[in-house]
Amino acid sequence: MTETIYNLSIFKWIERETVESIILNCEEENFVEWEIIMMQWADSNWKWYIIKNGSVKISINWTKIVDLSNGNMVWEIALLNEEKRTATVEAISDTTMIVLTLDDLIDMINSDENKINKEIMRRIEENLENS
Repeated sequence: MTETIYNLSIFKWIERETVESIILNCEEENFVEWEIIMMQWADSNWKWYIIKNGSVKISINWTKIVDLSNGNMVWEIALLNEEKRTATVEAISDTTMIVLTLDDLIDMINSDENKINKEIMRRIEENLENS
């Protein structure tokens, strides 16, 4: 597992062993270069992704917003709302994503005496403000 995953702010207050346990129990999905991972305006797939390796392009209305790579997160907001997706995510290289579900999120919260709640809510609020 890449070191950058442990350094994500979402895991800041969780002990490394707990993060490792959560991540190792999560599924992974592989995407090939140019594969669309999620399309803007599509329904939520109730998944949150952490890029394990590779890179993706985030676009809104077909305009590139940013490229993300190892250790970045996408769509954590999808776990908590039923809104249509606000951006398209496309693999720009062969990419492996760690997939977290709502159950995984609940496990993180329960395993950390709720210290992570503030960081999760901060990140979600930040994303809502920027969308």
